Amino acid sequence: MAHYCDLAPGHPFHGPYHDHDYGFPVEDEATLFERLVLEINQAGLSWLTVLKKREAFFDAFRGFDVDLVAAFDDDDRARLLSDARIIRNRLKVEAAIHNAQVIQRLRQEHSSFRGWLEAHHPLPHGDWVKLFKRTFRFTGPEIVNEFLMSTGYLPGAHRDDCPVQARVLAAAPPWAR
Repeated sequence: MAHYCDLAPGHPFHGPYHDHDYGFPVEDEATLFERLVLEINQAGLSWLTVLKKREAFFDAFRGFDVDLVAAFDDDDRARLLSDARIIRNRLKVEAAIHNAQVIQRLRQEHSSFRGWLEAHHPLPHGDWVKLFKRTFRFTGPEIVNEFLMSTGYLPGAHRDDCPVQARVLAAAPPWAR
């Protein structure tokens, strides 16, 4: 099977994500939340489908502002479920809203979503999965793995010989500390 580092370069959607996002450490809460929502929405679909809809997700979920999404009501749910630009899956929409509310609660003890991640890092993959399942909705092993790799908490986003890997390492992802 080809690695993402072989498939992504030069592709109009995969290329920019591979070269500038995937595997780099993330500090911004909205970006962490975006990655979680996108990974959840990828379940059962191709990553290309999600990347093509990324801008629409950004608009539909109000820039992934945790507080705005956490306050979404029934009208917002209806708006999301009727928005053909995004993935219209009730369970995934509900998970995004619920998970935003969870992140708000995590702030009380850990000051931020990132603080919560840092407080639990490093964990083996299986322990991360258990923690995410206890904490969030719609977070199975593959979603957790991809979320953590994409945000720099687990290695494996890039091959060692991928030119992007050197930039990822220079950015000091948590897994490399």
